[in-house]
Amino acid sequence: MSTAPYTYRSDPSVPDFDDNGPILFMDGECAICTRGARIISRLDQRQEFRICPTQSTLGRAVLRHYGLDPDDPDTWLFLDDGLPYGSLDAMIRVGNRLGGVGRVMNLFRIFPRPVQDWLYRRLARNRYWLFGRTQMCEVPDANLKARLME
Repeated sequence: MSTAPYTYRSDPSVPDFDDNGPILFMDGECAICTRGARIISRLDQRQEFRICPTQSTLGRAVLRHYGLDPDDPDTWLFLDDGLPYGSLDAMIRVGNRLGGVGRVMNLFRIFPRPVQDWLYRRLARNRYWLFGRTQMCEVPDANLKARLME
């Protein structure tokens, strides 16, 4: 992934969007992603996180910008100050930014990066089988709906 911040702003294939604040790009059809989005919504006391389903036009464009396949189950992206983070590293960063109980994600730092990536891939590739499907945009949680970008 590109390491310069906000590179997507100069990419004509990425629609303009409000990138003020952290944004999570996650599967809008995955039950565990929807549960994770609800948890983030509850823990985010500053109301700064927004969530963009990878199935949306914006989600697909941003993921492609970073060389990620929107249809690949391993795809999960966290944009923070215009910088991209993926895999378990992204989840750890989200937990730290949320603070409090979110910092429990730091426990995964005990594993070397290749092990973290392997764990993330195992979960991501089996998420529908393990947790099922749901439609994030249809979740009746008003706080979560207010955070969704499309």
